[in-house]
Amino acid sequence: MLRLRKILLCNYLYYLLLIIVLLITIIRIELPNKSIYTNKSTKVVGIITKIIYQDKTTIYLKNKENIIVTFYNLPSNIKLHLGDKVEVQGTFKEPSSNTTDYLFDYKKYLQKRNIYYLVEGNKITKLKNNKNIYYLEKQFLINKLNNNPYLYTFILGDKSYLDNNVKRSYQENGISHLFAISGMHISLLVLIISKILSKTKIQEEKLFIIITIILLVYLSLVGLSPSILRGVLFYILFSINRIKYLNIKPINIFLFILSISLLINPNYLYDIGFQYSYSISLSLLLLSNKLSSNNYFISLLKVSCISFIVSIPITLYNFYQINILSILYNLFFVPFVSIIVFPLSLIVLVIPQLEIIYNILILILENISLLINQISIGKLIFKRLPSIIYIIYSILILIYLLKQNRKVLYILLFLLCIHYLIPYFDGTDYLEILDVGQGDSILLHSNKKNILIDTGGVSSFNKSFDGNIFYNTTQPLLKSAGIKKIDYLILTHGDFDHMGEAITLVNNFKVDKVILNCGEYNDLEKKLIKVLDKKHIKYYSCIQKLNIDDNKLYFLNTKEYDNENDNSNVIYTELDNYKFLFMGDASITTEKEILNKYNLPDIDVLKVGHHGSKTSSSKEFIDEINPKYSIISVGKNNRYGHPNKEALYNLENSKIYRTDQDGSIMFKIKSNKLKIETCEP
Repeated sequence: MLRLRKILLCNYLYYLLLIIVLLITIIRIELPNKSIYTNKSTKVVGIITKIIYQDKTTIYLKNKENIIVTFYNLPSNIKLHLGDKVEVQGTFKEPSSNTTDYLFDYKKYLQKRNIYYLVEGNKITKLKNNKNIYYLEKQFLINKLNNNPYLYTFILGDKSYLDNNVKRSYQENGISHLFAISGMHISLLVLIISKILSKTKIQEEKLFIIITIILLVYLSLVGLSPSILRGVLFYILFSINRIKYLNIKPINIFLFILSISLLINPNYLYDIGFQYSYSISLSLLLLSNKLSSNNYFISLLKVSCISFIVSIPITLYNFYQINILSILYNLFFVPFVSIIVFPLSLIVLVIPQLEIIYNILILILENISLLINQISIGKLIFKRLPSIIYIIYSILILIYLLKQNRKVLYILLFLLCIHYLIPYFDGTDYLEILDVGQGDSILLHSNKKNILIDTGGVSSFNKSFDGNIFYNTTQPLLKSAGIKKIDYLILTHGDFDHMGEAITLVNNFKVDKVILNCGEYNDLEKKLIKVLDKKHIKYYSCIQKLNIDDNKLYFLNTKEYDNENDNSNVIYTELDNYKFLFMGDASITTEKEILNKYNLPDIDVLKVGHHGSKTSSSKEFIDEINPKYSIISVGKNNRYGHPNKEALYNLENSKIYRTDQDGSIMFKIKSNKLKIETCEP
């Protein structure tokens, strides 16, 4: 026993263990994984591990690998429960990769969770009812949650049912960590259990065993998320260290827990929750002597400041924005959630009649978060830079934690200031055609001005693009480029696939001016104008020219037609002597009018009209403008059959890029040279 204690007190042992585990982790991550299914698979048999009922039914199946099955119309006579063995027939599809640089890669995200295929189910057959006690207990617990999204969040650690707008407000306000079960929640749970059992005058070691069993059962029910696993392991190992008087340093216990976590799942290394959880825990351990105070709020303020600083590299790398005011927000939200909401979540499980009071508190929580999220002060956007920059930030923070020298923080602050100001000194002109499925959206950056031509729009006809375009594509793209405002939002016309996201954009991102096309306003444009008037944003229609410092945008189509497509804004511009033409949805009729009215030069880059429809891109027009590069913004497997074979034939003398095949397409102009980059799915 003495020899074991002596070994456990060896500091180098824990560092050596972590190094070995990291090497093993890297090897395990790099090992190739291959799915047992293919695109031609039609059937899967598995055990149901999770069911989400929303506008569609999502079922998680466990077999040799995990599968996510989606039913848009699940038969009402089929009753499913966790642990049931089912057979599903349907269409197998690989998850989509990001088609715009620096955006969330859903495919990689799922692969790290051993999920390689998504199934759109058309038939499900129950093969066997569940008799596994684990799933029976979990199903019993889920039934007790009464479909309350916050009980799901605080009891099971499942945020799937939270409203997306509210969830985004938590993230932007810097308080989303409160809604992931972590060490704080585990500590509160332990405190509650200890208080209940203390009346029995149970011995400390027996109390520890009982609490450990409860926590391990709870851990198995909610799953091995990194933050929950860390919290449970922290309690167990720190308690053993105290009870057995081992005197192992807290930092060594931390390193041991980190090693165990990575051995359990090497893919934790890529998990943002894991990165936040362990980096913040390490900082609080190393600075514990400076964080204590007789005043609860002073102590909380210190913890909030340190947590904010430590999380900067992770937040900037993944979200391109920090909110300085989150330090202050946590002074309210941390005690509100940890002292009131979370304990009440546990009580509501036992006394469901209190759910009315619980929901009132949740309503207060949500409304305050949504309200303060409208405050733009303190929200700082940083351009995405090479990974080495964030590694340097992390190293500086680690040095500060170890040495506790404030000069290191000043260096970090200086580098962050330079980082923030980089976009103001970047003179590169570029044009990016965004992949927004069956629609158009083009970002033009010229003379440090930002122009967005169209926004795209997801509708029932744009199923080729899954998700919200603004929140999933446009906003993160703008932030990753360090763009803090749109100087001009140009809408070629009022069709939904071109301006469907305009109102969301204007409500959630700074826009200076909006330009509309000629012709009468349709209903969608009228709705937008009401928002513009309310926000006091200037808007113009049917203009002929727009001056962007030394550059000019010419609007070639000023004639009014009896349909939206022919009324499209057709825009011509030159960037460093490269000629660009954006056709919107203009048809052959508009093309003829433009040829009669203007003597257009050879075009370097053409944004093809109407997604390559046969009603646009006539041979006469294409032969006249002779484009070098032709861009077709189009959705995968769209219902219209775009692009049309005839249009492709007319464009055959140009280099054709398509968003459905090439993803987003970037044209960079630097030192008078045109560079083309794509982001293939």
